[in-house]
Amino acid sequence: MGFKVVAGVDEVGLGPLAGPVVAGAAVLPLGARLPGLDDSKKLTHAQRLVLDRQIRRRAIAVGVGQVDAREFNRVGMTRARQLAMERAVAALGLPVEYLLLDAFDVPESPLPQLAVVKGDSTCASIMAASIVAKVHRDLQMIEFDGQFPGYGFALHKGYATFAHQEAIRFLGPSPIHRTSWRRVRELAAGAPNSRKRADPAAIR
Repeated sequence: MGFKVVAGVDEVGLGPLAGPVVAGAAVLPLGARLPGLDDSKKLTHAQRLVLDRQIRRRAIAVGVGQVDAREFNRVGMTRARQLAMERAVAALGLPVEYLLLDAFDVPESPLPQLAVVKGDSTCASIMAASIVAKVHRDLQMIEFDGQFPGYGFALHKGYATFAHQEAIRFLGPSPIHRTSWRRVRELAAGAPNSRKRADPAAIR
């Protein structure tokens, strides 16, 4: 017997030096077509914003789950990914019967599931989940840019660009940095004063 409620799930933000891991989950109507839907990494920020609104209008349900930097530091990357996905599925508010995931499964989930190779570029519900997660995380990082000036979060979204690494070296880590990662600790070890706040123009 076929499954009636199938959710696509994907996560973003595993690799950055700062910020949360965010997962999206989406249940789309059977045969739903969303023009322009694609792998979130291939889309511009403006395109993702438009598609995010379309997905939320057309989807049967959309859920977002996340693990912030403090929890990430405590549980590690693998568990953070699993928790974010579990929370995204729970946030759908529907009795999901089956999961479609990008590349890797979630072994802790009791739900039957399929890990789809390159799912974020071939499966509509996974692509939708990826876009929802990416938009949610990017908007958070833009907000963090105002809360923690000098790091350039609005530009690099926490990824390990040269400017971001230099900012950590100069300012020390912020409350949203992944201090459990050796690279962040190495950069922070050279910070002259972690409580200083630099002129953003000096480190970009």
